[in-house]
Amino acid sequence: MKRILLLLALSAGTPFAHAAEDISKVNGSIHTDAGARYGDLDTVNGSIQLASGVNARGVETVNGSIRAEDNVQARSIETVNGAIRAGRGLVLTSGLETVNGSIFVDRGGRIGGDIETVNGSIGLVGTEVAGGIETVNSDITVGVDSVVKGGLKVNRPSFGISLTPPRKPRIIIGPNAAVEGELVFEREVNLFVHDSARIGPVRGAEVQRFSGDKAPGN
Repeated sequence: MKRILLLLALSAGTPFAHAAEDISKVNGSIHTDAGARYGDLDTVNGSIQLASGVNARGVETVNGSIRAEDNVQARSIETVNGAIRAGRGLVLTSGLETVNGSIFVDRGGRIGGDIETVNGSIGLVGTEVAGGIETVNSDITVGVDSVVKGGLKVNRPSFGISLTPPRKPRIIIGPNAAVEGELVFEREVNLFVHDSARIGPVRGAEVQRFSGDKAPGN
């Protein structure tokens, strides 16, 4: 009987043979092994490194950056104070989120949900986003060959009294890129759209068309 149970536990069809490890910390960074499978990865004060080919469920930190190498798969990636940077071939069933930190996704990315941040630039290259992009103060570059299916929104900031006018975010829709939903701007922005790009209806901003590899001012 013991032998039978052992063989069952080691067989490919049982969850016991492929139990995914959860890693949870309060203080300290999390490092992963290339090609390994994990459960939830979370820390409070520390960065998270996702090695090439890692497969995880939720990936979350509060104070720290998250870096994903090539061909990482996960449910979602979130941080409060820190940047998110992903290499090629990132696949998420849900979305990417920061509060104070930039977001960058390289070629081949497939994001199943939304991309959200308050303060921090957003950059996409050759990436497909099933949801939308939402921010308050961020510059956004929907770069070459990227597709955002759920639209784009820049929310109105909740400013106190200021003697200087607020900086206008730069929104760039690059060569052969597309934003298929509505583009909504509740504050002033500079919106640059490449001649080869496709966009949905625009509300709250004036489209400035450009050609070539770089938007005006870059």
